Amino acid sequence: MTQTGLTIAGRATPAGRGGIAVIRISGPAVREIAVAMLGRCPQPRHAELRDFMDAEGQPIDTGIALYFPAPDSYTGEDVLELQCHGGTVVTEILLERVLALGARIARPGEFSERAFLNDKLDLLQAEAIADLIDAGSRAAARAAQRSLQGDFSAAVLALNEEVTGLRTYIEAAIDFPDEEIELLGDAELKRRIAVVAAGFARLEKTARQGRLLRDGLQVVLAGRPNSGKSSLFNALAGYAAAIVASQPGTTRDLVREQINIDGLPLHVVDTAGLRSTLDPVEQEGVARTRAQLGVADLALLVIDASEDAGGASGEPADVAGLLGEIPAGIPVIVLRNKIDLSGEPPGAAPEQVAGHPVLRVSALTGAGLDELRQAIKTVAGFSDPGEGTVIARQRHLDTLQRAHAHFEAGCRVLEQSQAGELFAEELLQVQNTLAEITGEFSSDDLLGRIFSSFCIGK
Repeated sequence: MTQTGLTIAGRATPAGRGGIAVIRISGPAVREIAVAMLGRCPQPRHAELRDFMDAEGQPIDTGIALYFPAPDSYTGEDVLELQCHGGTVVTEILLERVLALGARIARPGEFSERAFLNDKLDLLQAEAIADLIDAGSRAAARAAQRSLQGDFSAAVLALNEEVTGLRTYIEAAIDFPDEEIELLGDAELKRRIAVVAAGFARLEKTARQGRLLRDGLQVVLAGRPNSGKSSLFNALAGYAAAIVASQPGTTRDLVREQINIDGLPLHVVDTAGLRSTLDPVEQEGVARTRAQLGVADLALLVIDASEDAGGASGEPADVAGLLGEIPAGIPVIVLRNKIDLSGEPPGAAPEQVAGHPVLRVSALTGAGLDELRQAIKTVAGFSDPGEGTVIARQRHLDTLQRAHAHFEAGCRVLEQSQAGELFAEELLQVQNTLAEITGEFSSDDLLGRIFSSFCIGK
């Protein structure tokens, strides 16, 4: 077990006034602190009602004390939790008393970091704790719980086992050339390569889904003034989040709202209408619209169908100009809004605009909005979270893609030159890269960045 030195303490509940507060203490001085504050160390894993004493032996508060001896604790060290009344002053006095007895204030995430260093959790599970706390939907909370239970870690380890088996097979062929194995024609080698390739595809799909569930999708509503962007924004939000008026240019600044579609979090931004203007305030609004489009995951380009004489695909020149405002590579859904005025049927139009799908909707009546929600999920590659869904971060997806790139590089060199040694070396890089996900092979800098994002007390 890794020893991490000083005893740490911190509030495990949010600051402020509440029914109870919890102070968590972990480290080698826990028993001495318990004796000084409680008179004796509580029985392991038994809740005891105790007076919490100050330096003069006077009670600061009365509450529940819980003691978890090492190694059977959250951090793997001796842990003491004091459950006191949730007033700001009493918790401050208790924490000051703990610090006076030799503890120091824990850094954000330091309890979980010690759990990781003491092999109580792998890095995926530790990250899942923070994701469970920060979950913005029931689906995200369930997925984070599965990652905390080790489902994601097990999938990564299973893939790494397949890579290990493939590498062992290749190195055996290298070490015993008398067997005269023709690498490119070997059926078992082909099977093993196919299994690893399928494992990467499956795990990357899982990670993309989990990343969307955790981080959501940045969706930007863009279009000309008075095309109905704000009305559509309000319809998606379910309430009047943005001001709607008949005169153009009402929206000058960015308006944001978080919306959930079947577990997929959307960070939707309503923007100023795209047009040339001499008004300096509106000019700033247009500049902010363009900036948001530059970081969008999806752009919803809103067209006023009631004023459009160009048919189902819109006015070609105007739509082309609007599409030119959206950076290349960003997915776009063209929305023909106000079909309650144009008389068009709701749903997908048969035509596309520059390869982008066209949907007919009415922000006023809600027609076509269900189709829009489904189209957003389709463009994002998001399916309804099932029992196998786990939470994931962009770090996991990036690391998987790096590992996959090493695997593909190895396959290419094997096919081009039958260089088994080079293939085996690429497979070693695959193993090391996959190990970064669970933390078996991680730099101190990476660990510092990950745990510093946790809340204090966890």
